[in-house]
Amino acid sequence: MKKDKIAIIGLGYVGLPLARLFATKFSVLGFDINSDRISELMSGIDSTLEVDKETLQSVLVDDDSESNGLFCTNQLDKIKDCNYYIITVPTPVDKNNRPILTPLIKASETIGAVLKKGDIVVYESTVYPGATEEDCVPVLESVSGLKFNKDFFAGYSPERINPGDKEHTVEKILKVTSGSTPETGLKVDNLYKCVITAGTHLAPTIKVAEAAKVIENSQRDINIAFVNELAKIFNLMNINTHDVLEAASTKWNFLPFKPGLVGGHCIGVDPYYLAQKAQEYGYNPEIILAGRRMNDSMGSYVASEVIKAMIQKDINIKGAEVLILGITFKENCPDVRNTRAVDVINSLKEYNTIVTVHDPWANSNEVQREYGLTSYKEIPPKKYDSIVLTVAHNEFKNLDLDILKKNNSVIYDVKNSLEDYQKDKSL
Repeated sequence: MKKDKIAIIGLGYVGLPLARLFATKFSVLGFDINSDRISELMSGIDSTLEVDKETLQSVLVDDDSESNGLFCTNQLDKIKDCNYYIITVPTPVDKNNRPILTPLIKASETIGAVLKKGDIVVYESTVYPGATEEDCVPVLESVSGLKFNKDFFAGYSPERINPGDKEHTVEKILKVTSGSTPETGLKVDNLYKCVITAGTHLAPTIKVAEAAKVIENSQRDINIAFVNELAKIFNLMNINTHDVLEAASTKWNFLPFKPGLVGGHCIGVDPYYLAQKAQEYGYNPEIILAGRRMNDSMGSYVASEVIKAMIQKDINIKGAEVLILGITFKENCPDVRNTRAVDVINSLKEYNTIVTVHDPWANSNEVQREYGLTSYKEIPPKKYDSIVLTVAHNEFKNLDLDILKKNNSVIYDVKNSLEDYQKDKSL
């Protein structure tokens, strides 16, 4: 019996850790259209910092042979001998928060060109219920000329990668699996069982697995929206929100969510996928969209609170120097996709302040390309009228703010992580 050979389509924050893991047990072909990404990976470097150099180099092989290991390529003919194709491309939203399935459709077209009888295509990208069988499978059929559930089969196993998290790595997170037929579901489940030490959960249908994924992040989004609203209320009452949450957390069943800026490629996006599908069925999701509106408003809210604090200290707003600490979407991670720190920055600029952004993790070129902003790896040496911490990178814990602030500077701590300093305000 021929050994399974796996192609991972998309080698970003999700695809690469998965490819690395599978490569410990299987022959894996990592496919990505970005030639620069292929070159860096084959040299043993991962700019996303999800897989360290030693771990990556330990699984790399220099050809697409049948032996265990990972070979990365942007050449389609290299993956034609695989029998499992796992798609891990991003699923963003547009400026109107409508789902963009273009990367998913393009990936399906790519796989359709090499699809053979008996192959299984597994999707990991977050989508609304029905997207795999209603949007992706028809593309596979059209390009390949093969018949679904007769010649080829599909599965869905939603990614649960937490970028920057070195504790909850992919093999330690229980994996939901599913298949387009009962037999396919078992095959997909058994494939992941080979490498996922935390175990798997075989869902009865692909739609159930899709729905399970999209509500995971929607639930977190709504809970964070609730504490963000609490923060706004308690700030008006001059009560420290974090003190309130610490006290409330002493009850065993209290959910310990914290206020903050909600961005990234999952929590800030996934609820819109579910909302879009619900609206197609004639239902307007009130709680889901209310949570999104609350969380999307937090950037401008933080900026207005900073300005109020500056006015209270008689700081001249026009031309005031403001230092922003952090522009990635979360701490200790270089990912700047859908970061809401930019909302704080853009709102502050509307008050004619001079904003300087410092982030030791962010790729400065990517920040410039995505947002038109300059991000410094080192803090420009001058005195600032206001210092706003938006991301709790470890490096900021040891930062000496005294050499950066003026006598009456405002310190605003979004993450409540600057324990050594008297803060003017925090969420």
